Amino acid sequence: MKQKTVLITGATSGIGKATAILLAEHRYRLVVCGRREAILNELVASLKQKTEIHALVFDVRDKEKVFQSIEGLPEDFSQIDVLVNNAGNAHGLDPIESGSIDDWEAMLDINVKGLLYVSKAILPQMVERKAGHIINIGSTAGKEVYPKGNVYCASKHAVDAINKGMRLDLNAYGIRVGAINPGLVETEFSKVRFKGDEERADTVYQGYKALQAEDIADLILFMISRPAHVNLVDLTVMPTAQASSTIINKTLS
Repeated sequence: MKQKTVLITGATSGIGKATAILLAEHRYRLVVCGRREAILNELVASLKQKTEIHALVFDVRDKEKVFQSIEGLPEDFSQIDVLVNNAGNAHGLDPIESGSIDDWEAMLDINVKGLLYVSKAILPQMVERKAGHIINIGSTAGKEVYPKGNVYCASKHAVDAINKGMRLDLNAYGIRVGAINPGLVETEFSKVRFKGDEERADTVYQGYKALQAEDIADLILFMISRPAHVNLVDLTVMPTAQASSTIINKTLS
């Protein structure tokens, strides 16, 4: 069986990094993408004994750099069989009337426009081959709305809609499209949301067992390793302690 090439955005931490590590163990060829070059280089160094791996340094918000980077991939990595649209962030947790416009723009630019830029750069080759697989990392915030979630929830609802639209539009080409929508995952997510306030970020995960990045990586591996006729289109996963965005049982730890 031909070794598949998987491109992962947001690979410098959290779900993206865990996915790269797991897929390397299973000998998938990897293109890892992110903004932090030093961390990407460390990841490449740690995985190159297990698989072929190449790093692309770009911010998904930078449309020109996204296209230049992907178009400039070395020949051995140029055919992308699987795209994992993982890059995304939450910025702030404020009511709509006092929210920061800068935060709003960051979330819409990264979570929505960035996903579209990367997809647009890769889709032509998948369409031409009539083959490929796209996994969009959404959120339970794309399935419900919670107080002070406003624009973040809107951005993830957009991902949910894009995922559905992609699946409809790309059906004619035999391209699989699916989403994973995690609940609370213990990563840098809350640290970013609270702008580096580690104490406040840590409280989000106290008193119960949150999902780990490796849990989502397991699901990504399962999705992309299914037979070609099987497409998992929309998977929502939460820790056992979580019933919704606002209901968390902190007596189970």
